[in-house]
Amino acid sequence: MNAHNIAFTAPHFSATEAGTSILKQGGTATEAMVAAAAAISVVYPHMNSIGGDSFWLIDNPNQSKPTAIDACGRAPNDISAYSNEQQIPERGGLSALTQAATLRGWQKALELDEHAALSLRTILAPAIKLAREGFTVTKSLQAGCEKLATVTSTNDDFKALYIPNGKPLQAGQHFKNPKLADTFEHLAKHGLNAFYEGELADSFAADLAKAGSIITPNDIANTQADVVSPLNANLSGINCYNLPAPTQGVHSLQIIGTVNKLKHTAKTEADWTHLIVEATKQSFTHRPTLWADPKALGDDYKNALTDERLSELANNIDMNTAKKWPFDAQPGDTVWMAARDKNGQLVSFIQSIYWEFGSGILMSEGGFVWNNRGLSFSLNTKDTNVLAPNKRPAHTLNPAMAKFDDGRRLAYGTMGGEGQPQTQAAVFAGYAWRNKSINQAVSDPRWLLGRTWGDTSTNLKIEHSLAAQIDNELNKRGHDWGSVEDNNEMMGHAGAILDTPTTLEAATDPRSDGRATVSST
Repeated sequence: MNAHNIAFTAPHFSATEAGTSILKQGGTATEAMVAAAAAISVVYPHMNSIGGDSFWLIDNPNQSKPTAIDACGRAPNDISAYSNEQQIPERGGLSALTQAATLRGWQKALELDEHAALSLRTILAPAIKLAREGFTVTKSLQAGCEKLATVTSTNDDFKALYIPNGKPLQAGQHFKNPKLADTFEHLAKHGLNAFYEGELADSFAADLAKAGSIITPNDIANTQADVVSPLNANLSGINCYNLPAPTQGVHSLQIIGTVNKLKHTAKTEADWTHLIVEATKQSFTHRPTLWADPKALGDDYKNALTDERLSELANNIDMNTAKKWPFDAQPGDTVWMAARDKNGQLVSFIQSIYWEFGSGILMSEGGFVWNNRGLSFSLNTKDTNVLAPNKRPAHTLNPAMAKFDDGRRLAYGTMGGEGQPQTQAAVFAGYAWRNKSINQAVSDPRWLLGRTWGDTSTNLKIEHSLAAQIDNELNKRGHDWGSVEDNNEMMGHAGAILDTPTTLEAATDPRSDGRATVSST
């Protein structure tokens, strides 16, 4: 039997430290994840915050399938302010048009965990310390601040905190966020519900109203998280799980399901890259009928993971020729993390505010930014994602998990907007079908199909060392591609925990500031 019984992985080492400290105190994986989720909202504020959303997959020993939690904020009850708009603004008050549901997700996960026993003060202590005493700014945070420095629609509180005196935070600088520390102190004392009701919630509503947002105190109070049935695809003895709509979990499973049909034809590095890229194209072609609030979807979504549909997608792939592709990807900034506790509980978790710093509207008393996830909505009444009262937006977030017939369990995921299903496919295929270690599967050079933040090209981007191996084959098969430097952050921050009957492993991405730990309690 393996002596190591706890593991944690996150794209910032401070989150890994927070989660691991809770596990070493005997806490559960869900308690550790809440601690890490709070901590990473402090140190990676450009990629996530408590003003965003989260999704969970939680698997306990002897559980046939994981528990899934959808903590997705909905549109306000009154959306009349958008009736005369041509498009939803990217930043500023009107871009803040969905609730912040992540703390409802934290609440739900803790409520469902029969072994959770630590106090909220203990769980939030690492985040409080980081916000109060400060941390070292990373290059990633500096880049986020620099991108927002030219955005005029952020509020004065945001500029004062992240662009002080007109100068973006710099890597290596020591940075404190006392207002965020105060917020976590308040929540530790009064409970997570205090985010949605009472003086703190009233201050958020006031800040949002001042910025021009239509979110009301009632909208904030009515925020909810739901336990939902996870999506499942059985792929040759591996049960793969993800979140249902409104997430793009269906695309993640459809892509690997399609690859599974053709994996016997993939012999070389070029074959595998081509196959996953082409499977991505096949799945994303159906995006208008697969990616929205589940109430807006029909038969195409219901049948998306059937053997018949996966075979149909596979049959559309030519292993020798790339399909033309005009795909215009939606950008996104996100954090994915995983935990395994001493009792065998395994968690795959993801949290986000959508674009860097979301709406750019900072809560003056809260010390965090509100999301701009509502940009996923359309103002075209014929669109599946048309904005409607209390509707959930199409969501890029989708944590993944796989349970193998031989008892192995794999929690995996990444940030990266619509690159998430592509990276998940590369990581999963690398480990499950290509005999790579999980560290290799996460670290190896990758690719991204589609546009990234601030870029106009929609072609295939491939990290240099992989491109150097397969460039001739890419050209021969007709791919429109370009090379980017290795370990490029646009490829996401992937990670994984592999729990087997005899071993426990964790991996984090060299593209992040992360850390993966495996130890014993």
